[in-house]
Amino acid sequence: MAQIAPFRGILYNPDKISDLSKVATPPYDVISEKEQCYFYDCHPHNIIRLILGKQNQDDSCDQNCHTRAAECFSQWISEEILIQDQSPAFYLTSIEFPIENRQIKRFGLIALIRLEPFEKRVVLPHEKTFSKVKSERLELMKVCHTNFSPIFSLYPDPDRILDSLKNKVADKTPDTAFTDYKGHRHQLWRITDPAVHAEVSEAMKEKRIFIADGHHRYETALNYRDWTAARTPGFSQDHPANYVMMYLSSMEDPGVIILPAHRMLKGLQESVISAFIEKAGNYFDVVRIPFGNNGHGRGKFISALKSEASKNAVGVSIKGCRELYLLTLKADVMEKLFGNELSQSLRSLDVTVLTRLIFMEILGFDQARLDNEKLISYSSIAEEALDIVAAGQCDMTFILNPTRIEQVKEIAEQGLIMPRKSTYFYPKVVTGQVMNVLK
Repeated sequence: MAQIAPFRGILYNPDKISDLSKVATPPYDVISEKEQCYFYDCHPHNIIRLILGKQNQDDSCDQNCHTRAAECFSQWISEEILIQDQSPAFYLTSIEFPIENRQIKRFGLIALIRLEPFEKRVVLPHEKTFSKVKSERLELMKVCHTNFSPIFSLYPDPDRILDSLKNKVADKTPDTAFTDYKGHRHQLWRITDPAVHAEVSEAMKEKRIFIADGHHRYETALNYRDWTAARTPGFSQDHPANYVMMYLSSMEDPGVIILPAHRMLKGLQESVISAFIEKAGNYFDVVRIPFGNNGHGRGKFISALKSEASKNAVGVSIKGCRELYLLTLKADVMEKLFGNELSQSLRSLDVTVLTRLIFMEILGFDQARLDNEKLISYSSIAEEALDIVAAGQCDMTFILNPTRIEQVKEIAEQGLIMPRKSTYFYPKVVTGQVMNVLK
């Protein structure tokens, strides 16, 4: 049973911060070093200082980016840069964004949800997480005691729960509105009516919640709850640490978009690279596409990959090669190799084919190599990933079709876990609209 609740959010004070585009950011885990510097320069109260502070050479256990975040947060509260709402609210948000020459709008409800271990099957994951990231996020929570970013989650919504909320705000001016640095338009409405809170909470009770983006933050919230409980005499079920701030969107919302996470590999031996296509031919039908001039070959390559979306197909670009390769899996390969250890739903994923067959079987990766983010990087933009290998900045690039939402739902319901970075939900939920204090 999913328990969601309104809360007294902390928001930027409009009397002090008139333009939220100067202080809001994407979630910490998609911000590059270059973007981190950009957000630092945007505004002295940009939330980057709270979620992804810069590290110093003389940092220590007592003075570091996390303790500086806590100092900033406390100061911004005292200076009323950030203020807490007087009444509990649900926060209905919308984001408008372009994709493939279309303008899309996605709605989401920011609320608190009671933390449940994954074994309870109330909140369901679909991806693996990195232990280092969880420990680093936990250290931030221990000193700030706050959810700065909502976890992006989905729920099946044939009854269209959010429609009643949309209707209530249809003729109302949003409480906050801004256009971010990517040109995406964000709006937020406070909903403070207790009757509406009760109605929505009741409707959500029987729902399963599927984490789309924020697995690390959810697992960190569970760890923070346990850490707090161990240090709080009389810790009760009503303590704020039992909840986490979540952005809930309907699976049926046309604005729920999944992009692929293309892989770029470094550190490969020349002998491994040169033997790759021949080895791949044992498992895949290989189509060679000349690189061509003026990007013609690249366009043909990307179109050919999209046309194979109903099959297991992977695009490959190799440093120094003037050809692009389209690999289409031969029949029954995954079943013969992995039928005894992987379910059919996992075997049918392109990312499983890439991870288990290409990375582990053909390239010889072990688990440590798969976990090494310095050797495997990601991009959701095919052209960008291809530019990186063309410039010699990585050894090989693998281009994928996106995972489908029904695959995410099926695998999560089966209690299974996809390989890391199987999905890239787009756009990410903005950080800086509303925050939740856990004390």
